[in-house]
Amino acid sequence: MSLNVVGSGFGRTGTMSMKLALEQLGQGRCHHMEEVFENPWQAPFWAAALRNEQVDWDMLLNGYGATMDWPSGHFWRDLLAANPDAKVIHTTRSAESWWASYSETIMKFLEVAVDDPANQGVGREMSEWCVTAFGRTFGADYRDREGGLRSFERRLAEVQEAVPADRLLVYPVGSGWEPLCEFLEVPVPKEEFPRSNDRSEFWENFSPDAE
Repeated sequence: MSLNVVGSGFGRTGTMSMKLALEQLGQGRCHHMEEVFENPWQAPFWAAALRNEQVDWDMLLNGYGATMDWPSGHFWRDLLAANPDAKVIHTTRSAESWWASYSETIMKFLEVAVDDPANQGVGREMSEWCVTAFGRTFGADYRDREGGLRSFERRLAEVQEAVPADRLLVYPVGSGWEPLCEFLEVPVPKEEFPRSNDRSEFWENFSPDAE
């Protein structure tokens, strides 16, 4: 299955809600970071891609119609090159509000996870992946606020420069169904737009009792 949608936004920009929305709108199964934890065999391929090794994207993303969040968002250019007919959705929010969310969720998790001997298997692989990928993206340590803010704004500029306007939707968090459905040329559902993975839910997913 070729990708209908490639996501280019950072995590903590409503990517889980967008994943659910795209699936509801018939865009196929959407790849998100949680898919790697549910399919640990994928982790070595994402690590290989980060080492700039050649990856068979059709094999890795077989069965998916869309991508959103990390790790796929790190490779948005590669995925778009492999799926030239795909549209691009860039989920976003203000840079300051993104950093506030990232620093209280993913960053705090990584600060513990990378040194936790109990964090093994796919958990360790993807924790290390994130530290490396974010460091490259930020141009600094993954905890560096100024580097993070600069990279967040730079990503939007890069996407707008690379993707034709008629194939790109810049989607601020909370924009609802209308701009998304117009972009995808599908009817607007009667149900409310999905909302998932806020800060409290993020930590519930990583609690000791989480399955």
